[in-house]
Amino acid sequence: MNVFAGEWRDRGEVPPGWGTRHNALVERGHGLGLSVYELEPGQTQCPYHFHHVEDELLLVLRGRPTVRTPDGERELEPGDVVHFPRGPAGGHQVWNASAEPARYVVASASADHEIVEYPDSGKVLAASRLGPIWTMHRRENEVDYFDGEQPHAAP
Repeated sequence: MNVFAGEWRDRGEVPPGWGTRHNALVERGHGLGLSVYELEPGQTQCPYHFHHVEDELLLVLRGRPTVRTPDGERELEPGDVVHFPRGPAGGHQVWNASAEPARYVVASASADHEIVEYPDSGKVLAASRLGPIWTMHRRENEVDYFDGEQPHAAP
Protein backbone atom coordinates (compact mmCIF):
# COMPACT_ATOMS: atom_id res chain seq x y z
CA MET A 1 0.00 0.00 0.00
CA ASN A 2 1.14 3.49 -0.78
CA VAL A 3 -0.78 6.75 -0.33
CA PHE A 4 0.84 8.17 -3.47
CA ALA A 5 0.24 5.18 -5.76
CA GLY A 6 -2.54 2.74 -6.59
CA GLU A 7 -5.79 2.56 -8.47
CA TRP A 8 -8.62 5.03 -7.89
CA ARG A 9 -12.08 3.56 -7.30
CA ASP A 10 -14.87 4.57 -9.61
CA ARG A 11 -17.67 6.18 -7.59
CA GLY A 12 -20.02 5.86 -10.51
CA GLU A 13 -22.20 8.74 -11.61
CA VAL A 14 -22.25 11.64 -9.13
CA PRO A 15 -23.80 15.11 -9.48
CA PRO A 16 -21.50 17.98 -10.56
CA GLY A 17 -19.40 19.38 -7.72
CA TRP A 18 -19.19 16.11 -5.78
CA GLY A 19 -16.17 14.67 -7.57
CA THR A 20 -13.53 12.89 -5.54
CA ARG A 21 -11.30 9.91 -6.14
CA HIS A 22 -10.47 7.46 -3.41
CA ASN A 23 -8.59 4.25 -2.80
CA ALA A 24 -9.38 2.05 0.19
CA LEU A 25 -6.03 1.02 1.63
CA VAL A 26 -7.65 -0.96 4.45
CA GLU A 27 -11.22 -2.07 3.76
CA ARG A 28 -13.79 -1.11 6.37
CA GLY A 29 -15.20 -3.95 8.44
CA HIS A 30 -11.91 -5.07 10.00
CA GLY A 31 -12.06 -2.72 12.98
CA LEU A 32 -10.20 -0.01 11.09
CA GLY A 33 -10.68 1.65 7.73
CA LEU A 34 -8.06 3.67 5.86
CA SER A 35 -8.58 5.45 2.55
CA VAL A 36 -6.69 8.02 0.53
CA TYR A 37 -8.71 10.74 -1.24
CA GLU A 38 -7.83 13.20 -3.98
CA LEU A 39 -10.07 16.21 -4.39
CA GLU A 40 -9.79 18.46 -7.43
CA PRO A 41 -10.27 22.24 -7.13
CA GLY A 42 -13.90 23.25 -6.77
CA GLN A 43 -15.06 19.77 -5.70
CA THR A 44 -16.67 18.56 -2.47
CA GLN A 45 -16.08 15.10 -0.99
CA CYS A 46 -19.47 14.51 0.67
CA PRO A 47 -22.35 16.32 2.41
CA TYR A 48 -21.93 17.64 5.96
CA HIS A 49 -22.53 14.69 8.30
CA PHE A 50 -21.63 12.97 11.55
CA HIS A 51 -21.37 9.33 12.60
CA HIS A 52 -23.02 7.70 15.61
CA VAL A 53 -20.56 4.79 15.84
CA GLU A 54 -17.31 5.56 14.04
CA ASP A 55 -14.66 8.17 14.84
CA GLU A 56 -12.61 9.46 11.90
CA LEU A 57 -9.22 11.14 11.50
CA LEU A 58 -8.13 13.17 8.49
CA LEU A 59 -4.44 13.73 7.64
CA VAL A 60 -3.58 16.16 4.82
CA LEU A 61 -0.78 14.92 2.57
CA ARG A 62 -0.73 17.76 0.03
CA GLY A 63 -2.85 20.68 -1.06
CA ARG A 64 -5.11 22.88 1.04
CA PRO A 65 -8.59 21.38 1.51
CA THR A 66 -11.18 23.23 3.58
CA VAL A 67 -13.01 21.49 6.41
CA ARG A 68 -16.31 22.49 7.97
CA THR A 69 -16.96 21.37 11.55
CA PRO A 70 -19.39 22.60 14.23
CA ASP A 71 -16.67 25.17 15.09
CA GLY A 72 -16.77 26.69 11.59
CA GLU A 73 -14.66 26.45 8.43
CA ARG A 74 -10.90 26.43 8.07
CA GLU A 75 -8.37 25.78 5.38
CA LEU A 76 -6.00 22.93 6.14
CA GLU A 77 -2.42 22.50 5.01
CA PRO A 78 -0.09 19.53 4.54
CA GLY A 79 0.54 17.78 7.85
CA ASP A 80 -2.69 18.95 9.51
CA VAL A 81 -4.67 16.30 11.36
CA VAL A 82 -8.36 16.70 12.27
CA HIS A 83 -10.28 14.34 14.56
CA PHE A 84 -14.00 13.88 13.96
CA PRO A 85 -15.40 12.21 17.10
CA ARG A 86 -18.69 10.35 16.88
CA GLY A 87 -21.83 12.37 17.51
CA PRO A 88 -22.79 15.93 16.56
CA ALA A 89 -19.44 17.31 17.80
CA GLY A 90 -17.77 15.34 14.97
CA GLY A 91 -19.82 16.83 12.14
CA HIS A 92 -17.66 17.44 9.08
CA GLN A 93 -17.46 18.16 5.37
CA VAL A 94 -14.37 18.56 3.16
CA TRP A 95 -14.06 20.53 -0.07
CA ASN A 96 -11.31 22.09 -2.12
CA ALA A 97 -11.52 25.86 -2.56
CA SER A 98 -7.86 26.10 -3.64
CA ALA A 99 -6.39 26.05 -7.14
CA GLU A 100 -4.51 22.76 -6.74
CA PRO A 101 -5.61 19.17 -6.03
CA ALA A 102 -5.71 18.11 -2.38
CA ARG A 103 -4.74 14.64 -1.18
CA TYR A 104 -5.56 13.36 2.29
CA VAL A 105 -5.96 10.15 4.24
CA VAL A 106 -9.05 9.32 6.29
CA ALA A 107 -8.78 6.66 8.99
CA SER A 108 -11.91 5.39 10.68
CA ALA A 109 -12.86 3.09 13.52
CA SER A 110 -14.80 0.67 11.36
CA ALA A 111 -17.94 -0.99 12.69
CA ASP A 112 -20.36 -3.55 11.31
CA HIS A 113 -23.29 -1.16 11.87
CA GLU A 114 -23.49 2.60 11.50
CA ILE A 115 -25.97 5.46 11.70
CA VAL A 116 -24.99 8.68 9.93
CA GLU A 117 -26.90 11.96 10.17
CA TYR A 118 -26.90 14.73 7.56
CA PRO A 119 -28.11 17.83 9.48
CA ASP A 120 -28.29 20.18 6.47
CA SER A 121 -30.76 17.98 4.59
CA GLY A 122 -32.46 16.15 7.48
CA LYS A 123 -31.37 12.72 6.23
CA VAL A 124 -30.35 9.64 8.20
CA LEU A 125 -28.35 6.69 6.85
CA ALA A 126 -28.66 3.25 8.43
CA ALA A 127 -26.01 0.78 7.31
CA SER A 128 -25.00 -2.75 8.23
CA ARG A 129 -22.32 -4.84 6.59
CA LEU A 130 -23.97 -7.96 8.02
CA GLY A 131 -27.29 -7.47 6.19
CA PRO A 132 -26.25 -5.89 4.00
CA ILE A 133 -28.37 -2.80 4.63
CA TRP A 134 -27.65 0.66 3.26
CA THR A 135 -30.72 2.88 3.39
CA MET A 136 -31.12 6.67 3.46
CA HIS A 137 -34.27 8.41 4.73
CA ARG A 138 -35.42 11.86 5.68
CA ARG A 139 -36.27 12.41 9.33
CA GLU A 140 -39.62 13.92 8.29
CA ASN A 141 -40.67 10.48 6.98
CA GLU A 142 -40.45 9.01 10.49
CA VAL A 143 -43.22 6.58 11.46
CA ASP A 144 -44.51 5.28 14.78
CA TYR A 145 -42.87 2.14 16.18
CA PHE A 146 -46.13 0.14 15.78
CA ASP A 147 -47.05 1.55 12.33
CA GLY A 148 -48.01 -1.36 10.05
CA GLU A 149 -47.57 -3.96 12.81
CA GLN A 150 -50.14 -6.46 14.06
CA PRO A 151 -49.90 -8.34 17.36
CA HIS A 152 -49.57 -12.09 17.18
CA ALA A 153 -53.00 -13.66 17.51
CA ALA A 154 -53.38 -15.89 20.56
CA PRO A 155 -54.33 -19.54 19.73
